[in-house]
Amino acid sequence: MSLAVLKSRALAGMQAPQVTVEVHLANGLPGFMIVGLPETEVKESRDRVRAALQNARFEFPARRITVNLAPADLPKESGRFDLPIALGILAASGQMPAGELDDYEFAGELSLSGELRPVRGALAMTFAMHRGDDPGRARRGFILPRASADEAALVKDALIYPANSLLEVCAHFAAADGNSRLARHHCKAEPVLDVYPDFADVKGQLQAKRGLEIAAAGNHSALLIGPPGTGKSMLAARFAGILPPMTDDEALESAAVQSLSGGFTATRWKVRPFRSPHHTASGVALVGGGGTPRPGEISLAHRGVLFLDELPEFDRRVLEVLREPLESGRITISRAARQADFPARFQLIAAMNPCPCGYTGHPSGQCRCTPDNVARYQSRISGPLLDRIDMQIVVAALPHADLLKAAGGEASAVIALRVKGAFDRQHLRAGKTNNLLSTSEVDLHCQPETAAAELLHAAMLRLNWSARSYHRVLKVARTIADLAGAVQIGSQHVGEAIQYRRGLREQ
Repeated sequence: MSLAVLKSRALAGMQAPQVTVEVHLANGLPGFMIVGLPETEVKESRDRVRAALQNARFEFPARRITVNLAPADLPKESGRFDLPIALGILAASGQMPAGELDDYEFAGELSLSGELRPVRGALAMTFAMHRGDDPGRARRGFILPRASADEAALVKDALIYPANSLLEVCAHFAAADGNSRLARHHCKAEPVLDVYPDFADVKGQLQAKRGLEIAAAGNHSALLIGPPGTGKSMLAARFAGILPPMTDDEALESAAVQSLSGGFTATRWKVRPFRSPHHTASGVALVGGGGTPRPGEISLAHRGVLFLDELPEFDRRVLEVLREPLESGRITISRAARQADFPARFQLIAAMNPCPCGYTGHPSGQCRCTPDNVARYQSRISGPLLDRIDMQIVVAALPHADLLKAAGGEASAVIALRVKGAFDRQHLRAGKTNNLLSTSEVDLHCQPETAAAELLHAAMLRLNWSARSYHRVLKVARTIADLAGAVQIGSQHVGEAIQYRRGLREQ
């Protein structure tokens, strides 16, 4: 046999299209050619595969070897094709049986000694393989490095067969009995619990805690505003700990995105991501990109929290890229040669000082910023972006007496129970959280009482709100009513929601 055909996977954004690895041995001058739009890492596999086969005591054929990675117009990157290329050479040269190769898909980078190294995107590849359009594809086994097995096995019912080396994979196909066969793998990693610090550690700040509880219950974005040292970052670090538990589908989506960056471990299963990029981050770091598009911070925070501390210190052009994904929950990265879509359904929590020195409104009275300086500092955040942030929460300076007291606030677990109750009411009523309600759904589910409607109308006239602001206040009021277990939105719910919508310039 001089031709062998195997299956593998490429990565194109969140997609993992199937790649057919065709290996052909022909007479002529010895050579090793890889075609099918391979990038540098794939071209370098020629040297890795040759050394791995020789060090595993296989014969490297002294023939003209052509490897075709189909489809030809799909770019191929990374070292995950090392394993199928090596197996194809062995099968085409008759050194390994080829009868069962079509029952499996393969991915793995080879070391020069023949050991298998982990691959990026194992979960995304398994997810695509298991839920592909081809009904027979779902029952294919997936042979990959053992270090990537726990991640891949998170896909329910997937047939995962991990191996430590090329020799183990060859023994699996050469074995006459079950002694040398690779065993199916089930994820044994124990998820880490209590990964976030507790709200009970935060002294005082009852108003800020209440605002974050509302934000968590309705999945609303929030901006924390206050002087330095009042606990804004401390509160934000604990926010993810009060969010409702992730569903299996949400956990798979989140884990698949993180798998693309190589930063996911099975112990983080169903743990909401918390991303906190520095204010020097570029637009590409936030959105994603590169020659081979990879997810940025907003996609890595999918189904979790994106925390932007010192918000005005970010480059204004960087902040503007948040506007579209805040509305759509997706980001499309377009390059000359390709396009990639990534999910970006994140919850934005941002923090900032009210002025350059940070002490506007502080009881100490030490702020010396002029009104022009304050306005210039706050204008670094554009009006359209600020309009898309649901809540603005004031984090005031604590009296010294409160700082000397022992922390005695509610634990995150207690707050999370209330959040979960409100979250369940929203899904029972509309099948989604309040922040995702469309205009027609707001009219249907967020009708206030007469007195509440009059209060909201007066606030609109006085504060000159946009239509977006009006709908976002109604959504926040609906969440406050859900936390209280109220069927209809009352004046007290609207009044509290209005307090969280006061413009930054009116603080």
